[in-house]
Amino acid sequence: MSALHARADAGHVVVIGGGIAGLAAAHRLLDRGARVTVLEASDRLGGKLLPGEIAGVRVDLGAESMLARRPEAVALARAVGLGDRLRPPATATASIWTRGALRPMPKGHVMGVPGTASALLGLLSDEGLRRIEQDAHLPRTEVGDDVAVGEYVADRLGREVVDRLVEPLLGGVYAGDAYRISMRSAVPQLFQAAQSHDSLTEAVRDIQAKTAAAAQAGPVFMGIEGGVGRLPLAVAESVRARGGEILLNSVVEGLHRTGEGWEVLVEDRLYEADAVVVATPAPQAARLLRTASPEAAAELRAVEYASMALVTLAYRRADADLPDGSGFLVPPVDGRTIKASTFASRKWGWIADENPDLLVLRTSVGRYGETEILDHEDADLVAVSRSDLWEATGLDATPVETRVIRWTDGLPQYPVGHHARVARVREYVAKLPGLAVCGAAYDGVGIPACIASAYAAVDQLGGDLRRVQELTANPVQSLHGGAGE
Repeated sequence: MSALHARADAGHVVVIGGGIAGLAAAHRLLDRGARVTVLEASDRLGGKLLPGEIAGVRVDLGAESMLARRPEAVALARAVGLGDRLRPPATATASIWTRGALRPMPKGHVMGVPGTASALLGLLSDEGLRRIEQDAHLPRTEVGDDVAVGEYVADRLGREVVDRLVEPLLGGVYAGDAYRISMRSAVPQLFQAAQSHDSLTEAVRDIQAKTAAAAQAGPVFMGIEGGVGRLPLAVAESVRARGGEILLNSVVEGLHRTGEGWEVLVEDRLYEADAVVVATPAPQAARLLRTASPEAAAELRAVEYASMALVTLAYRRADADLPDGSGFLVPPVDGRTIKASTFASRKWGWIADENPDLLVLRTSVGRYGETEILDHEDADLVAVSRSDLWEATGLDATPVETRVIRWTDGLPQYPVGHHARVARVREYVAKLPGLAVCGAAYDGVGIPACIASAYAAVDQLGGDLRRVQELTANPVQSLHGGAGE
């Protein structure tokens, strides 16, 4: 039993990291009666959630939406007073820019994997559609303990399904390579179905039937008026209002186990804690744990990251004519520079309401292994975004303002075997009483996944390992891809 569990009314917990995972952990710890100190190394809170402005309109300069089919993010938003600001997308009709045209995003797939060939009619070539139909006649493909999404799907349905749809969908979440990404960690529902079905399309139809039977109501995704970047700020405000301490520009230089607790060193100040939650990206967590748990640190150092940039462009609406919908994804196989574009003013009604005469777009640039493009100047990234937008949509107007935000090493990669690495990290960490880890490197990169990871860490400090065990076994899928989506 940890010191925190034994003295829940008086335990002091230091949370290292002020992203959404660390702030969610602090919020939950206060609910449990702990005294909380949050230490954030940078000069701001929120991590990859960043509110900002362009041409006087509030926008997100980081993540812009959260999966609403998981309860954690929406519930936390409501708990910190943002319930009346929750907004579904004004439109969820997206496209795929491939083979020289914008093509409607297919419906009836699970993360790009169709239940029938006809679901991808219009997106794939005739040869690609015929290849899908072979799935029903192929011998069973064993997935073992884990398998790459792209490898398995290509084996069953052909590479064109992966290259034209699975890859851009996964790339939108992980900025990664579908042929490396773990199916068990990134698309757990598909992995589970593949274990019990001979045919992949049959497995998808089974998932779709179960999804329909569950009859989940409400939007799949949700935003927040003013941007989801408001969420960590509201959580921080709630933490402070209830007595929690949050310190910026506080780089933790040492983390050491004492007889009954922990010492956390920040410059010349030493914090004594009954327990510590490490809610930082994997490289920083590895540095913090190098003395207390060299084995966990070694595993965390092996976690790879992808870097990307988000380019936000504001146009006079009178000058900008766009196709219908919320934006489009771009398969890497088509050789374009941008990997996606969001028509933000179309997707989020509150952006259009703030300035009806303005049209705001976002593009994203950069995938796993692509670093050269991110070394270019901001003006170059804007220029290549404008060039691709012109080719995709015909938009040739001059923006009234642009903003470029780089997320260097922003997205952890989930290669085959990631779940086993996470299990090993937690096994090593569990040997140290009063220590827990959480964040995007473990159980899913989406906002609900990070919050679920934080809650599991808090439960672990209290001696309850059920959430940690459940998340380790079944990570949170970070992009919905069920029937009808």
